[in-house]
Amino acid sequence: MVGVSPGLFRPQAHSPYERLSRLVDPGSLSEFGRAARARPFSGLRDRPEGDGVVTGSASVDGRPAFVFAQDSSSLGGSLGEIHALKIQQIQQQALRSRSPVIGLIDSAGARIQEGVDALDGYGGIFRQNVLASGRIPQISVILGPCAGGAVYSPALTDIIIMRRGRGQMFLTGPAVVRAVTGEDLSAEEIGGARMHSYHSGLAHLVAEDEAGAIGLARRVLSYLPDSSWHEPPSAPPKDAQRMASVPADQRKVYDVRGVVNGVVDAESFLELQPHFAPNLVIGFGRIEGEPVGIVANQPLRLGGVLDARAGDKGSRFIRMCDAFGLPLVVLVDTPGFLPGREQESEGIIRRGAKLLYAFSEATVPRITVILRKAFGGAYIAMNSKSLGADHVFSWSIAQIAVMGAEGAVAIIHRRELNEQPNRHDELIDEYRRTVMNPQRAAESLAVDAIIQPEETRVVVAAVLGKMRRRTPGFRHDNLPQ
Repeated sequence: MVGVSPGLFRPQAHSPYERLSRLVDPGSLSEFGRAARARPFSGLRDRPEGDGVVTGSASVDGRPAFVFAQDSSSLGGSLGEIHALKIQQIQQQALRSRSPVIGLIDSAGARIQEGVDALDGYGGIFRQNVLASGRIPQISVILGPCAGGAVYSPALTDIIIMRRGRGQMFLTGPAVVRAVTGEDLSAEEIGGARMHSYHSGLAHLVAEDEAGAIGLARRVLSYLPDSSWHEPPSAPPKDAQRMASVPADQRKVYDVRGVVNGVVDAESFLELQPHFAPNLVIGFGRIEGEPVGIVANQPLRLGGVLDARAGDKGSRFIRMCDAFGLPLVVLVDTPGFLPGREQESEGIIRRGAKLLYAFSEATVPRITVILRKAFGGAYIAMNSKSLGADHVFSWSIAQIAVMGAEGAVAIIHRRELNEQPNRHDELIDEYRRTVMNPQRAAESLAVDAIIQPEETRVVVAAVLGKMRRRTPGFRHDNLPQ
């Protein structure tokens, strides 16, 4: 192990040392394998020192971490046998020392000259990703190309951050796509930040520049513990922002993030995957300085229904929070699962079941607040008492039922309405009053208490403050969804 003094940092444009200097605390990097080179029989004309990657241990905001940064100016940052062994070494050391791994990725892909040795290098990295899953936080920052089999390492990590314009992830590049399918697409169209943040859901966060992407990695780490054997890190508590008003009329939409910001500490909410399955909002926040995971229906998009993509998005986030000991706060306002042939063919049953599984499996403190409506299977899936939620609260304006009043009345009172159609509005009002009223859910213990919107943060904070956290330790992995 070679200690790197501040004098050895000679920043160059996009050099790995410049990038790492933005990530780690000044003077904290201890570099491993600086003298490493590809083997003499690798087929390379040049065998530069370091073999295209800088690896080592460091501190990030005073906390231990293991880091690597690929060097696109050295053999294109391509991965060969020694390059891969350097990354595997820090992955192994991170797991042994129970510390996070952060990778800054900018690589031309597998080194063709090294053939199967390069491919096996990727396999070794993937295996270490899996062995560390759910045990230590793994964060990937995509600052340049990440192509071919290389994409599977970030996909196995917990969080992916992409730089817009330069960060790209794809299995097959433009030339191959053009030859096979005839489509004339750019690398950005195939695997750029927009594609992965809006469509594939692979990117959790996108930054406009390199400094922003690396800054997001530091911020993500601020919510996560060093490992599943550590407590999540606390921060000084802050008051919440004023909660946005929510219309009582179920047909009117609103942005649930206004409610989230009224529950968590001011400026603490970090939304993940905001453009993928936007009908479900997920992200990290803090309540009285303690990290929590937020899961909330978004009435602004598709009325807050749950669909197949929301099942994937929510379930993996829930499992990540459970793996690393972050309590879950769930805000419910959903009319149900999205119906239709398209959703059935996309596997809404299978993918929605992931949400049920993730909540049922979770051992961290779980608190649910029903804001306006909680109907049908979606009510169950959004961390209901029947799935093991520790506490469920309901706003006084909420409605809880198998379905909306109009649909229920049309089924229950079909014959009566055929004979007396003028009773339609009367029967709907009666159904809402007698069946959908949260008081009925409270009487059956499906709801612990009925509260007013302005009481939400106080109630949630008080309950979290009294609940004993799970004993730190390995719970389960964070399997990609």
